[in-house]
Amino acid sequence: MVGKLYASSSPHLRQGDTTRKIMLDVIIALLPACIASVVIFGYMSAVLIAVSVVSCVICEYICRRIMKRNNTIGDLSAVVTGILLALNYPVSLSPLIAIGGSVVAIVIVKQMFGGIGQNFVNPALTARIVLLTSFSSKMSNWTEPFAYLNKNAADAVSTATPLADGEHLTSYFDLFFGIHGGCLGETCVLAILLGGIYLVARRVITPLIPLTYMGTVAILSLCFGLDPIYQLLSGGLMLGAVFMATDYTTTPLSNLGRFVFAVGCGLLTMLIRQFGSLPEGVSFSIVIMNILVPYIEKFTRLKPKGFIKPKKESASK
Repeated sequence: MVGKLYASSSPHLRQGDTTRKIMLDVIIALLPACIASVVIFGYMSAVLIAVSVVSCVICEYICRRIMKRNNTIGDLSAVVTGILLALNYPVSLSPLIAIGGSVVAIVIVKQMFGGIGQNFVNPALTARIVLLTSFSSKMSNWTEPFAYLNKNAADAVSTATPLADGEHLTSYFDLFFGIHGGCLGETCVLAILLGGIYLVARRVITPLIPLTYMGTVAILSLCFGLDPIYQLLSGGLMLGAVFMATDYTTTPLSNLGRFVFAVGCGLLTMLIRQFGSLPEGVSFSIVIMNILVPYIEKFTRLKPKGFIKPKKESASK
């Protein structure tokens, strides 16, 4: 006797990973950057991260209740958004502005488009761009590393980022270990690399997008006569390549599409750095490429093999 056959929609092979497990891995991968930010910029980094996370979770909870949808705060995606948001802030930013960023990221970018998996741009980067254009001076007020240890040197608190200072004014050592001004999570490259290695080892991400992104920036840096190592270690490139450009929802599905996406991110980043009015271009480049993902998917879609198109019957029959 032949057993029953069941027909169902894809996917037919299930791995057992859940959104919660994936987000928990991302949180673990972000811990080195969070710890490094506290060590470099002081306890206010922890306060800003906590405010950002809590406000993101509350925004998601209230928004889902108002929309009468199943609550999704248990999948930890709001926590990840909150951490990423905070890591894109300067330590001097007011917590009230950080709460405004959470509202933009969760309510407008994420929930108004249907929730997790439905947003077409990265929520954290979009919120950062909104805050950067709305509060440009406060979002660009960089604090000198370890300034919290010297309370009497009030005039030495403000500093500039390596990209704003110009090349070779900050050593490779300081760039790698985060001993310079910048956002909370973008300064310490070592912490970002540790998180990236963890995500690759856990198979949460593949190295295709980060390596292609960084490789494109390195090649274009040489073309522009710039120091590729300095460009890679400066600004938010590493943080964006590892944690932002690899977002499942806002990146292409195929490897070819991901390659095109990463090359576009690298190209736009260097064009903005070289010719734009802002010294940094990672946030804008990734968001622009997020918007172009549907078109990249269209032109890089894999064609099914083995399908024979049926011939049309002739009119004589």
